[in-house]
Amino acid sequence: MAEQPVNRTSQPPVKQGVIGNTLSLITKIFFILILSLFFSIAVEWVGMTFFWDQPGSEHAQGMLNTEIEYLDQDFRRSLITSSPARFARELADTSYYYLFEWTGLMKFFQWASSEPTSQLQGYAHLIATTLWDYILAMIAVTQVFAVRLAILILATPVFVLALVAGFTDGLVQRDLRRWGGGRESAFLYHHAKKVVVPSLISAWVVYLSMPFSVHPSLIIVPFTLMAAIAVAVSSATFKKYL
Repeated sequence: MAEQPVNRTSQPPVKQGVIGNTLSLITKIFFILILSLFFSIAVEWVGMTFFWDQPGSEHAQGMLNTEIEYLDQDFRRSLITSSPARFARELADTSYYYLFEWTGLMKFFQWASSEPTSQLQGYAHLIATTLWDYILAMIAVTQVFAVRLAILILATPVFVLALVAGFTDGLVQRDLRRWGGGRESAFLYHHAKKVVVPSLISAWVVYLSMPFSVHPSLIIVPFTLMAAIAVAVSSATFKKYL
């Protein structure tokens, strides 16, 4: 006698709670930052080898000096800290300490670059002297990355205010459409909603990964406006009746 098939009820997908969503968001942000840092270092090394006019690590050092000048000249006040330049320098110093001092990389580099006393150290000395400019460029790019990250953190109130302004304007437009008998547009709502998060993430990834110095306003302002417009359109085209 043939066996009857067993009906297995499909389990509903498990929804993450607030803690799970928060940890997932932190993990994604950390992954994006690490990927941007690695990409910045790789681009700098390629540029040193094939493209930059400056010899050795001078291009990376020049970027670091330029980023600090932007802070000193145009970011003298912030809602987050009273001294943006000091905040950026402390973040750069902290990143340098934990990535190179605390991990022991600088001690290894110093050991490898010193006069060799053994065959193993001789091989390490040869590699270190050959790649010393790339090591210095990596350190400088890491500090540039930290300074740019500090600028983006300091610019967080700008992102928030722009999104709030776009959301408020969109709600006003939605009420006008609701009481004026305007038509629904699910197409605009869903597509505009998908643009908000990528616009904000793109601002961070593009600015952190750029292989040359550029004023942060040229990156932050366009992506912020894009996100604000997307929020305004999505909130304006949200369905009139819940």
